Amino acid sequence: MKWTDINDIVIELADAHPAVDPTRLNFVDLMSWVVALPDFDDDPKHCGEKVLEAIQQAWIDEVA
Repeated sequence: MKWTDINDIVIELADAHPAVDPTRLNFVDLMSWVVALPDFDDDPKHCGEKVLEAIQQAWIDEVA
């Protein structure tokens, strides 16, 4: 999984952290959680604020 696989990332994050409210998640934790996903194999340095915002928004939309 790469940073651009936002939907796949969100599905795995929602499964791994079902009790988390994504609206209250800071980007440092979000980035750490994404990098820790078992299927994630991209360079952490390729992540920026816009990518994290997109992941967070997709997660919010997923659980809404």
